[in-house]
Amino acid sequence: MARVSFWGIDYMSEVKAEMSRRYVRECVLQALYQMEFHPDQEDSVIKERGENLEGEYKDFYHYLIRGVKEHLSTIDATIERYLKKGWSLERIAAVDRAILRIAVFELLFEEETPKGVILNEAVELAKVYSGEESRRFVNGILGNVASDDE
Repeated sequence: MARVSFWGIDYMSEVKAEMSRRYVRECVLQALYQMEFHPDQEDSVIKERGENLEGEYKDFYHYLIRGVKEHLSTIDATIERYLKKGWSLERIAAVDRAILRIAVFELLFEEETPKGVILNEAVELAKVYSGEESRRFVNGILGNVASDDE
């Protein structure tokens, strides 16, 4: 077991036994969130958040991080297209912004993962790391992105 700490909360995670893409997305969320506040520590954050991952999960982690970084302007423009009038990306809570960025990257650029899975994973992350209101907000934005992308 590995001890995982996020926002001052420690919990035990059976990383090797229960490795999953959901756990990888959590690691990516944590990395993106942390990098937003510490852009000068990007390399060390990416390394630290992905250190418990192995094999295909480590590859998926780096794929998501790299993809979000490389396509950030397209991802952010897509998110902004569906925000309420008067809202900006900066007004969205940092954790919700990171969740949306991961999911929008997957919706636009990841062809293997079904859209329903991407939406479900993002909503679950919002439930765990944000709250009920954020869950609905994330679901609404991503639902619009997914339906327009078809």
